[in-house]
Amino acid sequence: MNKIIFITGATSGFGKACAYKFAANNDNIIITGRREERLEELKGDLEKKYHVKVLSLAFDVQDKHAVFSVINTIPDEWQNIDVLINNAGLALGRDFFEEADLNDWERMLDTNVKGLLYVSKAILPFMIKNKKGHIINMGSVAAKEVYERGNVYCASKAAVETISASMRIDLLRHKIKVTAIHPGAAETEFSEVRFKGDKQLAKKVYDGFTALSAEDIADTIFYCASLPPHVCINDLVITALAQADALYFYKE
Repeated sequence: MNKIIFITGATSGFGKACAYKFAANNDNIIITGRREERLEELKGDLEKKYHVKVLSLAFDVQDKHAVFSVINTIPDEWQNIDVLINNAGLALGRDFFEEADLNDWERMLDTNVKGLLYVSKAILPFMIKNKKGHIINMGSVAAKEVYERGNVYCASKAAVETISASMRIDLLRHKIKVTAIHPGAAETEFSEVRFKGDKQLAKKVYDGFTALSAEDIADTIFYCASLPPHVCINDLVITALAQADALYFYKE
């Protein structure tokens, strides 16, 4: 039987790669994001290539009202959500604490933390009703070690780790799995967003080593979501061979 997979931030990076990975497995996909044109393009491609059902929902996870308004009106046929991938997130700026932009801090917290909470809270009634489900939260190696000029981004991902642990405990009685995935450096739009469109600076991040790809992370998420019902990977850190943790790299 096909699963229903709900993916936030599906218009690029990890989210988009997950949409392709699960669709290739004949799962039906709910894709969400802010950019409606990209969602519709992705929807058309998934349906054409894999002949699966795709529902696209355009909203910003930062907008609490929009999140609950959209999710609460999902058609009945789409409500039996098996897997929620809380992928929407971003880093903005790489500044010393005293020089950082407050707007950057607020957007990271609103997206990475509050957005994850809003979407999870809105989706959970469907899973609780079915007494099953799997929530996969996108963390980061930045949750594990704080690095210079990482400040609030690191804090936001540490919050994701703690929220995931709390969810796992509280949702035990509902038989809902919770997995936190913590990727290291992955070559996606992430750095370009972080450096606010400076492609040259973004590209430098990955000089001298082979970074993870979005597909690597999608493969890992798919594996975690495909285990037997009694098995749950709680917390998983994944890096490229050249990266030991949030701080140490070997670049040639």
